Amino acid sequence: MQDTWAVGDAYEAYVGRWSRQVAEVFVRRLGLPTGLRWLDVGCGTGALTTAVLAAADPAEVVGVDPSEGFLATARARVNDSRASFEVGDALTLPDGRFDVVVSGLALNFVPDAQLAVAQFARASDIVAAYVWDYAEGMEMMRHFWDAATALDAAAPDEGRRFPMCRPEPLRRLWTGAGLRDVTVQAIDVPTVFVDFDDYWTPFLGGQGPAPAYVMSLTEDRRQALRDRVRASLPSNPDGTIPLTARAWAIRGRP
Repeated sequence: MQDTWAVGDAYEAYVGRWSRQVAEVFVRRLGLPTGLRWLDVGCGTGALTTAVLAAADPAEVVGVDPSEGFLATARARVNDSRASFEVGDALTLPDGRFDVVVSGLALNFVPDAQLAVAQFARASDIVAAYVWDYAEGMEMMRHFWDAATALDAAAPDEGRRFPMCRPEPLRRLWTGAGLRDVTVQAIDVPTVFVDFDDYWTPFLGGQGPAPAYVMSLTEDRRQALRDRVRASLPSNPDGTIPLTARAWAIRGRP
């Protein structure tokens, strides 16, 4: 099974709506001056670029991502002359010097994260990123993978697959790239689903590891997983599902 990153609107429905909340907090906490030149690596559908434009008043933001589909969604959603988007990845950065390199929710999908962060450090004065806490605090995914692995021990649990979902591996990644003044902080945002369909339907969009896994299953196995996830979720009297999403944010200087 291969992770799929192609349809921007499906990704937005799945996790983009929550990553936008995290991006806003992340940019505000950086507290950087206005008028800087930013590079957003793994920009996806534009959540972090949008937050930079709104909260940091940059001179320019360049977003790069390997997915043409995600970039099309970003271009459609971000209407600001200061922003541009181009095909690229963490190991092939655009030419030029940036004041800030940021990356949102992308590092765990980079083949060589250590090399990528070293590239970031060479290209900028500040290097900052955030990743989901797949192992514990990203509750919508944690409930899903706990149910999936109970039914299938070989399910590709993101908490096991991705080492960069905890503070210490992140810190080692930054210091290993020669960055200093490294800080790691949690960002927690509420993720309240209107009902179970609001929670489950985005998993059928096939974008990202968990939805790709769902769509790889037979109909019977998919239904069994759906039922097990539903039984595990908390709910309020009005049917809403109150969860929390945690990301770990890190920053440092070359």
